[in-house]
Amino acid sequence: MAIKSTVFKASLQIANMDSHYYAEHPLTISRHPSETDERMMVRMLAFALNAGEYLEFGQGMTDDESADLWKKDLTGVIELWIDVGLPDEKLIRKACGRANHVVLYCYGGNAAKLWYEQNAKGFIRLKNLTVINLSQACTQGMEKLVERTMQLQCNVQDGQVWLMNNEDSILIEQVVWKAATKIN
Repeated sequence: MAIKSTVFKASLQIANMDSHYYAEHPLTISRHPSETDERMMVRMLAFALNAGEYLEFGQGMTDDESADLWKKDLTGVIELWIDVGLPDEKLIRKACGRANHVVLYCYGGNAAKLWYEQNAKGFIRLKNLTVINLSQACTQGMEKLVERTMQLQCNVQDGQVWLMNNEDSILIEQVVWKAATKIN
């Protein structure tokens, strides 16, 4: 018998002063049995940093044809494809061919650095790819925020990102390893 996904509910309040986006999102997040709390929270952070009207969670963990998060326009064109973790370069190339902009949130400390060094040459020609590394300390710290029902706030101001609940707050350290040079 297969292990079922665990469902988490979150009320995510976003105050992004850099992009002038302010909203509350009631989220239902399905965590695959093989997904860690850390990865799930990175997905939620990616949602908060890219939130907009049509952004939604995809089946990226279980389906190579789907992003972890994506935003499609009303015609079905993928405007934004977001993946988290350290995916295979072939999957990233495929995503770059299907979407106007691809953002990859890496995490994992030295493993992420080694992964990027091995793939950096292939990423150069992907003009619509952005790769952002999240520090291991902050992604592991986000695990403290995990509850089956969460009340979270994400504040962004002057490039500084804070993710918090009523008891803990985490400063999110981001480093852009590769910025997109062309976004359709």
